[in-house]
Amino acid sequence: MTEESNTDPAGKMRNLLGGEKASPVARLPRKDGGVASFLPQQVDDKKNLSTSTVPMVKKSPPQTQPKPASPKKAAPSLKGMSFGPPFWTIASIISMTVNVVVLIVLLALLLNMKRLNMGSVLDLGNNLLGGLYTNFEKMDRAHITSTIPVQTTIPVKFDLQLNQQTNVILSEDVTINNALVTVNTGGLNITRALTTIVLPQGTILPVVLNLSVPVDTTVPVVLNVAVDIPLNQTQLHEPFSGLQEVVKPFYCMISPNAVNLDGLPVCK
Repeated sequence: MTEESNTDPAGKMRNLLGGEKASPVARLPRKDGGVASFLPQQVDDKKNLSTSTVPMVKKSPPQTQPKPASPKKAAPSLKGMSFGPPFWTIASIISMTVNVVVLIVLLALLLNMKRLNMGSVLDLGNNLLGGLYTNFEKMDRAHITSTIPVQTTIPVKFDLQLNQQTNVILSEDVTINNALVTVNTGGLNITRALTTIVLPQGTILPVVLNLSVPVDTTVPVVLNVAVDIPLNQTQLHEPFSGLQEVVKPFYCMISPNAVNLDGLPVCK
């Protein structure tokens, strides 16, 4: 290679482009089928020198530039790659915010710990749960007591059988005709003679009653009925016992030595 070719960078570039294997630069669009338009053109005297060393390249029809891959197919991968950083950024911000809020709450509790009386808080829970358990127990053992006034009429219809001896007092004079009379006196004896007898008013006569008396009437009833219903023998026993069992675990957690109304331990 001559000294002139060494000082000619454009010639070196043409030598590279004129090799056997086509360079990627050769695929670039050409102007008028010649060399790349961005290379400086040489003067006539230098063109003769460069053409002696560079083999002639046949002009080939312009090659169409291959179409790039469709961006639509690569879009999902790009979206998948770009989804991670924003997600982790947002998650980190939320986590830091929650941590800051929790830290502020803990600091506030620590600063006010001396002001809080834990004993009073426990007593409040003990009184609350103990009151609930005791009242549910009292409700289960309660009785419904009352007096119900009854005012009504009862129909009465039956036959009354009578068979007894009694005395009858005459309310007026009673005349008995053709009565058989026996009279025994000192000078006169009459045996079973027919006569007429008059029984005066107020005469007491012993009689025997044997008859059936029909009864059809109504009897008024006015009375007060006392009522005493124990709730543990009704359907309310089950819900009251269930409420006691719901409160019992929390009550035993705060007061393990709690007792019921009978003095027996609640927590067994």
